[in-house]
Amino acid sequence: IMATTTSAAVTEPPGLETQRKEIESLLQEHELRAGDTWYLVERRWYEQWKEYVETGDQNSSSFPGQIDNTELFEELDSYHLKERLVENEDFVLIPAEAWHKLLAWYGMVEVQPALERKVVDLPSLVKVEVYPVEIFLCLHSNMENVVTAQFSRADHIHTIQKVMMTQFDVVEGAETRLWMKSSDTSCERLRNVHVRVLDSCLSSGMTVIMEMRNADGTWPSSRPQIMRNSVEEQDSYRGQPGVCGLTNLGNTCFMNSALQCLSNTPPLTEYFLRNAYLEELNFTNPLGMKGEIAEAYADVIKQMWSGRHYSVVPRIFKTKVGHFASQFLGYQQHDSQELLSFLLDGLHEDLNRVKNKEYIELRDAAGRPDQEVAEEAWRNHRRRNDSAIVDTFHGLFKSTLVCPECRKVSVTFDPFCYLSVPLPVSKDRVMEVFFVSLDPVAKPVQHRLVVPKAGKVFDLCSVLSEMTKIPANQMVVADVFNHRFYKLYHADESLSCILDRDDIFVYLNRGSMEEEGDEVVLALYLRERSHYRDYGSGSSSYGTSLFGHPLLMTVPRGQCSRDALYHLFLQRLARYVRPPDPSEEEDEEEGEDDDDDDDEEEELYKTQTNGVSYGPTDSQQGAGHQQPCEEEEEEEEERGECPPCLPQANRRQAKRKGCEARRRKLLFSIQAVNSNGTTERGMGEDGSAFSFSSQPYVAMDWDPDMKKKYYNENEAEKYVKHQSMEVPHQQTTVQLQECIELFTTVETLEEENPWYYCPTPVISIYPTLSVLLCHWKLFRPLDIFHILLRYNTSYARNKDNGQWYYFDDSKVTYAREEQIVTNAAYLLFYHRQDKIRQPTLPAPLDSSSPTQPANDVTSPKHDGMEGATPCVNMETD
Repeated sequence: IMATTTSAAVTEPPGLETQRKEIESLLQEHELRAGDTWYLVERRWYEQWKEYVETGDQNSSSFPGQIDNTELFEELDSYHLKERLVENEDFVLIPAEAWHKLLAWYGMVEVQPALERKVVDLPSLVKVEVYPVEIFLCLHSNMENVVTAQFSRADHIHTIQKVMMTQFDVVEGAETRLWMKSSDTSCERLRNVHVRVLDSCLSSGMTVIMEMRNADGTWPSSRPQIMRNSVEEQDSYRGQPGVCGLTNLGNTCFMNSALQCLSNTPPLTEYFLRNAYLEELNFTNPLGMKGEIAEAYADVIKQMWSGRHYSVVPRIFKTKVGHFASQFLGYQQHDSQELLSFLLDGLHEDLNRVKNKEYIELRDAAGRPDQEVAEEAWRNHRRRNDSAIVDTFHGLFKSTLVCPECRKVSVTFDPFCYLSVPLPVSKDRVMEVFFVSLDPVAKPVQHRLVVPKAGKVFDLCSVLSEMTKIPANQMVVADVFNHRFYKLYHADESLSCILDRDDIFVYLNRGSMEEEGDEVVLALYLRERSHYRDYGSGSSSYGTSLFGHPLLMTVPRGQCSRDALYHLFLQRLARYVRPPDPSEEEDEEEGEDDDDDDDEEEELYKTQTNGVSYGPTDSQQGAGHQQPCEEEEEEEEERGECPPCLPQANRRQAKRKGCEARRRKLLFSIQAVNSNGTTERGMGEDGSAFSFSSQPYVAMDWDPDMKKKYYNENEAEKYVKHQSMEVPHQQTTVQLQECIELFTTVETLEEENPWYYCPTPVISIYPTLSVLLCHWKLFRPLDIFHILLRYNTSYARNKDNGQWYYFDDSKVTYAREEQIVTNAAYLLFYHRQDKIRQPTLPAPLDSSSPTQPANDVTSPKHDGMEGATPCVNMETD
């Protein structure tokens, strides 16, 4: 505060001439320098003092007496300075040293304050600040109690903060923050307390509000929404610090999992909890985010570790992240490693202790020892990058470049924050397929095959051939989906086209799938007709739906007559289709003699004989109406078959004659269809012959009543397991060392620059690294779809009680150590053994129960697990 009361004791002054020389000398020598202190002295008193010392007579009547600035004050109660005072007319300015001499020689009128003023460096002007900034001070918790105070434009905001803590009796060590209020609606954070009042845009008439952080880690001005309980319950809740969920704001599990892992990294969390970050916030770093990311992260950590929340809503943090990284705007799913990379870099720059980064010219190793080169690289890195993130996560790579021609070796040591290492990829792949034999009564057999990961479909057939003793070239591999053939694979297609979730069936094929050949391969679908005709589609045909498993059948071309196909299909389905017995056929014959034949029976005879449609044609050619020749009709009559296009009278006559097909029970009809199993216009309407110019797809259309009576669905779905299915698929354990060795494999950079490159993490050379963060490069570019379908969860070990917990957004439960070993691991945080702090609290008694909500348990148990991995970020299907 600018106006202070002086109570300095008056000392014996020197001679008048000495006084004059000393003061004049100080006035002449002192220039205005920003930050220096000068004092206002009422001009009348100062002129009288000058007259007094010039007389040389200490008994002169011009003796000025005590310093008296009464004429400068508007009123003497507040000692508020008059407005529009003019230098050298109303007052004079003297430097601090001269002031203190005059004050010691003459004293000052009792109670009157000294008018101390600072020299400020204004834009293009250095001057004594006669009129400082006058602002109003208050607490957020008591806005009615307002105190007026004056501060120099050269003062730092930290000075205002200290004055307010003293003025309002704020407990020392309490974490506070300031707000600048310029109107009833405008309020702005004073983030940087080390900036000057001049640079903070504070001006007279504004209000500075101080708020103290709540015990639960929140701020009164931005208390988050309380989840699952009322404010009263939240205030009374006491749980294990750090055992706190994070509410999912909408596809933000990727962010929550990264925050939970980072929260359970002890060195960094303790750095924020003990407020060490407050003195290291870097508001001027052009690569940083003005300290806002660090502050937002600190707020989340303090809430999570207050022990007063079941779950925290990280809405403000999410907003800040989206503000500085537009890719995280909105509520789409993202990669947790991408978020973590951004956050670590942002925290580093916001907390970088280096305010001005110097240019550093790198030197070549030139054969020097690794230790020397590494130490130099680390020093250079710390000269530009020095933060808690560097202290915790940064290490060095040893990168080696070798020229293949001259064999020159170039060694550099480069800093890293985390390792993106590949997982050892097996050259083999385990696939499960269903083998369908030619034996109609044999059930499909499920096999587990080990095939080359980069192999072809023929390799799959070769492995299956060894098990079945069936030649691989007789096998057809098909992807069956939704009761149809989704795809028929060629032998030279890559196995990478087949996904693990696909249902793969392998059929035997002894014919040719080409147009020529003595045999033809039919793709056979099963369809069920609806009870009612689909008049809404513009036709009088029946609606159909696929069911069961499709089949591939090799049929001799000479046996493709309608009657022969019907019997072949019936024989192929013999395991789960029961043919009518003779007694059922006799009952049918008796019913056929009646004169009241129904319309459905008439419809059947319009298009079918022996249950075979006379309309199958090639789907590409369409179908035209084809009248069979007279020779064909006579031949059919000789065989006892009914011609397809007889007039009404002849049909009646054929029916009465008791045609052989008419007396047979018709289980299904046959239709030519496309690969989707649907009948297109022109297919099955008329015509009399199949065309085999392309892969024929044929459907067996079942009447619902017939299907229910003669088709055994349970039997049709049965299959047996080959002994290969009994051998459990072994999950191999991957060691970190294996991943690093794979990461350090020598590789050629590029064709135009054929130097060999080999990066090696040199963790042992500089032991400052306390946490090694590893990111597994799990996915190929083609796997983006699968990444988006994943959700993130985290396992972490609490630093205080040593207990492992499973963090699933807002829900937190106990976890056993064996639960953490899973192939879903994506990000892992490894703690150096010599830097692990032993738990300070006993573990909870109920930690053996992984399903019990951990938020509700505070009871003690045994000591925690020594040297365990502190946290694991998971991605699971």
